[in-house]
Amino acid sequence: MAVFRAFKAVRPTAEHAADVAALPYDVMSSSEARVMVEGKPLSFLHIDRAEIDLPESVDIYSKEVYDKAASNYEKLKADGVFVKEEAPCYYIYRLIFKGRAQTGVVGCASIDDYAENVIKKHELTRADKEEDRIRHVDALDANTGPIFLTCRDDAGTLSAFTAAFIEAHEPIFDFTAEDGVRHSVWRVDGEGDKAFVEKQMDATPALYIADGHHRCASAYRVGQKRREQNPGYTGQEEFNYFLAVVFPENELAIMDYNRVVKDLNGLTEEEFLKAASEKFEVSVLMENDTRNEEALAAARPAEKGVFSMYMGGKWYCLKSRPGTYPEGDPVKSLDVSVLQENLLGPVLGIDDPRTNARISFVGGIRGLGELVRRVEEGEAVAFAVKPVAIAELMAIADAGAVMPPKSTWFEPKLRSGLFVHELS
Repeated sequence: MAVFRAFKAVRPTAEHAADVAALPYDVMSSSEARVMVEGKPLSFLHIDRAEIDLPESVDIYSKEVYDKAASNYEKLKADGVFVKEEAPCYYIYRLIFKGRAQTGVVGCASIDDYAENVIKKHELTRADKEEDRIRHVDALDANTGPIFLTCRDDAGTLSAFTAAFIEAHEPIFDFTAEDGVRHSVWRVDGEGDKAFVEKQMDATPALYIADGHHRCASAYRVGQKRREQNPGYTGQEEFNYFLAVVFPENELAIMDYNRVVKDLNGLTEEEFLKAASEKFEVSVLMENDTRNEEALAAARPAEKGVFSMYMGGKWYCLKSRPGTYPEGDPVKSLDVSVLQENLLGPVLGIDDPRTNARISFVGGIRGLGELVRRVEEGEAVAFAVKPVAIAELMAIADAGAVMPPKSTWFEPKLRSGLFVHELS
């Protein structure tokens, strides 16, 4: 059963929350971060991407950067921008985006649960990305970005609790960010309410990483490192836990993650369509006004096994032929896998989508109009894919398997800086 405990958060004051809150460090480049913080001295990016406060010639993985992150963090605390709770709390964190709300509980998960696969994974991690966040956590002695977790809530108990709590209490933060996402936070500090959350999570058999695999792996490794440095540890020290937000699965929606390929692997459009028709029923969806809202809505795949393709000024429908989907394999039966194994790989020569430079990926937040734009500006073909379902993600994690690259896109993004978990 999952351990999820309250903690003494370091958080911005209500008046500073909107100025501090920042997108996760890993959804932007260093140069983009420099632009994003112009005129924003309190942005948490000064901590999560501290190279933006140093000359561009400085290696972003140098000790100087991590030291700068720590000094920026200490300054914000000294200036009263951040305060620390006097007693452990949970928090309810609600995000509203385009009229849709998702509500979760903020607390600390256990590194032992990560090691024992109570916290289930579905992605591989890279050592270099892990090392970056390990050094960052070590320098600050804190987890700064919450891990995005989900869980089953079959009886709706957790969702019912958060809804009732929100109805009865005022938020400590409530602001709308520049991207239109409204962020609201409620502090859960009553002993009875805290006990309820702890009991509810203790009855939860598994937590699933929705987003943040590298941060989660790094938090685990930092915890292990601290245990080695403190052989008399009891297991209750803060370094045994890491910052997370748990959302019931029915609160979440995964967006599509689409594909664009630069060329047709030496084929003409006619030859490519003929090759595609061996595994897919190919038909023209539309060839006029392909960028207007009505056309883009019609081009969005509505069912599993059906793909939309933009090429040569036309939207096509690709419907998988019988036998295309392997039975009983949660990974190979994903739409993104079917597209890869039956078209992108054998016909377009995209042998490994993780490394092949001829393919790129477009998150669903950018819309299908971005696929049209990319093709009209010179790339060969684009594919729109139905989003992966939460149930599919969980099935893959339960099987101990790994999802294909760029399979899921979660929106809205959790903000960093609203909660910090200090390790000592």
